[in-house]
Amino acid sequence: MVVKLDAMARYGNITYDLATNEYLDGTVAPQGFRQLQSFRLEGQTPVWSWLIGDAVLEQRLWMVHGENTTYLTYHLLRAAGPVTLELQPLCTWRDYHWLQRGARDLTARAVADGIEVCAHSGAHPYRIVLERGDYRLAPDWHWNIAHRAERARGLDDAEDLFRPAIITLTLQPGESGAVVLTAESHSPVPSIQSFANEQRRQQELLVRTPAPEWIQQLTLAADQFVVERRDDKGTALGTSVIAGYPWFSDWGRDTMIALPGLTLATGRVDRAAEILRTFARFVSEGMLPNRFPDGGPDGSNAPEYNTVDATLWYFIAVDACLRQTHDAQLRHDLYPVLKDIVAWHLRGTRYGIHVDSADSLLSSGTAGVQLTWMDAKVGDWVVTPRIGKCVEINALWFNALMIMRALATEEGDSGAARHFTTLAERVARNFNERFWFAPGGYLADVVDGPEGMTDAAGRHMDVSVRPNQIFAVSLPHSLLDKVRSRAVVATCARELWTPVGLRSLAPGDPRYIGVYQGGPRERDGAYHQGTVWSWLLGPFVSAHFRVHGDLEAARGLLAGMAAHLREGCIGQVSEIFDGDAPFAARGCYAQAWGVAELLRCWSELK
Repeated sequence: MVVKLDAMARYGNITYDLATNEYLDGTVAPQGFRQLQSFRLEGQTPVWSWLIGDAVLEQRLWMVHGENTTYLTYHLLRAAGPVTLELQPLCTWRDYHWLQRGARDLTARAVADGIEVCAHSGAHPYRIVLERGDYRLAPDWHWNIAHRAERARGLDDAEDLFRPAIITLTLQPGESGAVVLTAESHSPVPSIQSFANEQRRQQELLVRTPAPEWIQQLTLAADQFVVERRDDKGTALGTSVIAGYPWFSDWGRDTMIALPGLTLATGRVDRAAEILRTFARFVSEGMLPNRFPDGGPDGSNAPEYNTVDATLWYFIAVDACLRQTHDAQLRHDLYPVLKDIVAWHLRGTRYGIHVDSADSLLSSGTAGVQLTWMDAKVGDWVVTPRIGKCVEINALWFNALMIMRALATEEGDSGAARHFTTLAERVARNFNERFWFAPGGYLADVVDGPEGMTDAAGRHMDVSVRPNQIFAVSLPHSLLDKVRSRAVVATCARELWTPVGLRSLAPGDPRYIGVYQGGPRERDGAYHQGTVWSWLLGPFVSAHFRVHGDLEAARGLLAGMAAHLREGCIGQVSEIFDGDAPFAARGCYAQAWGVAELLRCWSELK
């Protein structure tokens, strides 16, 4: 809604630009970056420090938890006299996937506490509220503002922005002023009170997580992903997780993988239970939603169910929550849901997801559909289709059965407990027989699919060296003996490990792509063909600790990510990195499971 506030400062007889814009023709004007002295985080609050001659101006920005409200404050830290700021809000009204081009029906009008901006008749307006200072309505447009990153990604790279007014704010040395941007109907609280509330809230989060400074920073980062889901009419549906910023919504897979780290490791077990209950309501034909769309042409956000692993990660999340909380009511409420999920998988559900009666392994996949976390698709091209029996899917399936055995026992369902035990034993036996690739000393990625080498029985076996095998060691119930577990960890360490995560494919593979760049087709083609994924660092370190038992080494492997918190989106963890050194950060600049897996793993290293 409000992209930025361009600022200019008048100090004495000199004017200083504090804003920077680049335009399509290459012009960079104004050039306020020349006045920027520093940028830092205070907790999770960004702080800019501007040099204006011999004066120093600090700018802070924060959002109100649970509201569509943003505060910007300007504090004149040092000066020989007053500084007058001229602020120009640059506004829009668009989905976060798109850029606004051409003049739209944006209007501005004066209201009691500031300026109201509206996109069109019937649209929800938002306000620019001043705590002090003056403004004058001055509707105008800034044309052809360029976005370099979007250009490099092969997407629309220019935007036109609406300026509704010009705000004037004069500060004496030691004084502060605030501008509040809000889509809420109520009056915002004073900035001093709001900032104190936010600082207190952040401190309460940190009290629950005694740990090194970089882990505490991750605790604050985790807080930004847990949200309240609402339906099209605004009715609360429960708690969910935003998968990543700036362009992901809430995904079932990402939510379940991230849940232990975002909530349990940060002392917010109540939120964990809320999320699990929320998603239980959306189970359909034994499947958890893959994602809730942002809204189609009719405004609908009906869930999509094209995933095989989100449902299986749900068992892992439930188990983690129950092991920490011993919540008998939650166990009792979710047990029927989980039991029904297993029944659907045994008889078969969407997209060819079914248990093979011959070996009790879980098979999945149909042409043209991507069901696992390796889900890149360009048009009709599924980059890594993985049709058949996938290694991590069957590791998750085995864990689901083991978890159900324990839950059935606790619920007094002895017949079901025996059934789950029998199934789990068959899965473990056949998993070791079918997936172990003895010549390489590691696990195949997919068996019984349409691609790969053939074994003695003429069955296909994809022996690509990928990180999916690590879950056979890292999940709570391991499928492998000590010798094979060590071999899997050694293979991943040798071929896939980087300080910021695991590569999605070994560099020696002819399909390996070491740099994630280009347009959508090139980037999606590289997404799972060598690109490093931050979230995989957690499972790798868990597996490493399980087989080696070296606490110092495990924590050292995790600490490789600490330096990343000072680059990119400061204080956050990027989604992906180049497979080649120096492992440049790519993709979403703040990813839930990347943050969460570091927190989960650290909390479990004891």
